Amino acid sequence: MTERDVSGAFDDDVGMRLEQAEDLLIRRHGLALEYPPLRLILRDDIRINAVKIGMLGDAAIINVVAEGIRGLDIPIVLGPVMVAKSDGRLLAPDAVEALRAQLLPCATVLTPNLPEAADLLEVAEAKSPADMERQAKAILALGPRAVLLKGGHLSGGDSPDLLATTDQLIWLDGPRYPTRNTHGTGCTLSAALAAQLAQGEPLVQAVRIAKHYVAEAINRSDELDVGAGHGPVHHFHALWPKVGG
Repeated sequence: MTERDVSGAFDDDVGMRLEQAEDLLIRRHGLALEYPPLRLILRDDIRINAVKIGMLGDAAIINVVAEGIRGLDIPIVLGPVMVAKSDGRLLAPDAVEALRAQLLPCATVLTPNLPEAADLLEVAEAKSPADMERQAKAILALGPRAVLLKGGHLSGGDSPDLLATTDQLIWLDGPRYPTRNTHGTGCTLSAALAAQLAQGEPLVQAVRIAKHYVAEAINRSDELDVGAGHGPVHHFHALWPKVGG
């Protein structure tokens, strides 16, 4: 993987953010959530080449988003943000079924971590690669065209992810770095994946580029000093000189 591949995770892409839930997140102790009026979510402005969906908050917002994206002929990357690193709930209980029924069938790629996959399936969290394969197949049956099941919550020295489609299961190895700065890893991965798909990269290659970008963002996150809890990953690692380099 070249430096061009890494920086290319977002090259030539302009991200447009729609606020579904305004999160007031205190890294050390948890969070509070505020939801904007639904009218603020609806926009008709510029042509888009891919959609990345993250934290939605409640069933009403999920239903509006589903109505807006249904029938779009562009890649849709859905990161089902449900549980914070502090174990606080990010998705209202009534919203989980709405997520399953309304949004999963619209997703080109669903990117759950292991706790999110367990919540979606109402089963125990995966503890092994075999568990991950079973759960990825079960999630595929809920409607997404592909599932990128993230294995960062597994024990062990590596952080393997599993890309599952109806045709194949692909294991993607990844390093595990000794850092507390892992805030935003899942959202960063799904955004980088959406950026690659927007540029026309095939799914497997898009996932590999996005994973490599995020791995390096975690690896260099200790160059930053932000907050007292889980700090952010280094999103600009490909653009800023390496400290001490």
